[in-house]
Amino acid sequence: MVTNVTNFSRSGLYDWMAQRVSAVILAAYTLFLLGYLFFSSDLSYAEWHGLFSSTGMRIFSLLALVALSVHAWVGMWTISTDYLTPMALGKLATVVRFLFQAACGIAMFAFFVWGVQILWGI
Repeated sequence: MVTNVTNFSRSGLYDWMAQRVSAVILAAYTLFLLGYLFFSSDLSYAEWHGLFSSTGMRIFSLLALVALSVHAWVGMWTISTDYLTPMALGKLATVVRFLFQAACGIAMFAFFVWGVQILWGI
């Protein structure tokens, strides 16, 4: 049986809701960027820089970055608990699952920090 020791969320319903809300945010961000690219004539570096220099776009991008982190964590946690089981891996399943989740968490944290540095120029 899978325990909630490595799950940062409260329940399966909370995970499901976080996955759906983060997907909507990511879809809105993607559609906005595609619309901006499609409707901007002769897009230059100055226009692109101007878009991402505005506080509103930085906040929207940060929201999308948080949504991506949440979406990825819930997805990778679900994959690890569904497929890295004692039936598949034997007695090492708990250790392998923990190492997999730790590696995913560290990678997601590093990408999040990197994204914040890119967005806010810190």
